[in-house]
Amino acid sequence: MDKPRNIRNLILVPFLALTIAAAGCSANKTTATTAFPDDEYIKRFEPLGPIPIPADNSMTDEKIQLGKTLFFDPRLSGDNTLSCLSCHSPELGYSDNLTTFVGFQKVVGGRNSQTIINSGYYKTNFWDGRAKSLEEQALGPIQSPKEMNQELGELVRELRAVPAYVEKFRKVFGEEITADNIAKALAAFERTIIVNNSDFDRYLAGDRDALTPQAKRGMEIFVNKGNCISCHSGPNLSDSNYYNVGTDSEDSGRFAITGNEADRGKFRTPTLRGLNFTGPYTHNGSEVTLEDVVHMYNTGGKAHPNKDPRVRPLGLTKEEEMDLVAFLKSMSGKPPQVTAPVIP
Repeated sequence: MDKPRNIRNLILVPFLALTIAAAGCSANKTTATTAFPDDEYIKRFEPLGPIPIPADNSMTDEKIQLGKTLFFDPRLSGDNTLSCLSCHSPELGYSDNLTTFVGFQKVVGGRNSQTIINSGYYKTNFWDGRAKSLEEQALGPIQSPKEMNQELGELVRELRAVPAYVEKFRKVFGEEITADNIAKALAAFERTIIVNNSDFDRYLAGDRDALTPQAKRGMEIFVNKGNCISCHSGPNLSDSNYYNVGTDSEDSGRFAITGNEADRGKFRTPTLRGLNFTGPYTHNGSEVTLEDVVHMYNTGGKAHPNKDPRVRPLGLTKEEEMDLVAFLKSMSGKPPQVTAPVIP
């Protein structure tokens, strides 16, 4: 009897060894095939890089400080009660967290106050792209009757009556105060409001663990099933183009600038950086949370004859919606905070 048992053992031991080895190989193979392909997804995005600086508006510390002082100064409004800060608070992601802005003498505007985070990376400014530069954009709200309602000539006269401002402008620009130099100073300050320190930025820089597994699943949806990257592309996660995404609004959008019927209801793609701090969302603030935004796109948006064909039901599960939200939040970073200057 001993001999058959030994024979069986001799047969069984190698069989068990082969089985364990095969199981080990199978586990290794599973791990290899399910590991997230970081390199594949990283190459779909671009690092932010340095902000573009116009040749005629170089950045200096003195100019940035002057721009910050003007940004906080209520003299920029017609009744000296509003400043740029009123709609673009650092504590609120350089926005106001209102559905639509509240302007001169409490007039309620028709559009959401866009954050100035990374605004210097856009090719055009405002929701409808009517400003071709950040300098041009800086003077727009000042003159708007619904926003700050200040006549530029009057603003220049008010600032020239302040000796400290006269000295600051002469030091920075070598000349008297002008509307053009007010715009340049404001734009220089706004170009310092950059978010480039997010988990997503660290991930692009090579830290594969900067994104959670949920955020990575959301990134996969962003690139593939959701196709968000078709518009939210490039270093600033905006292609600087204009789209009708099917929001419930009668705003003519880009059409008011171009007169082209194909532009009706189109608005520029906003950046996704700093996103977690800047709700409500869309040009009319119709989506309160990021969860609302993702759900809107997942359901295909509202009906509009000019809606972009890419805005259609995506078929995301609730879990996939939350994964996508997690990825969007990974782009938020921490908006830079600034110390309030002394207004002369």
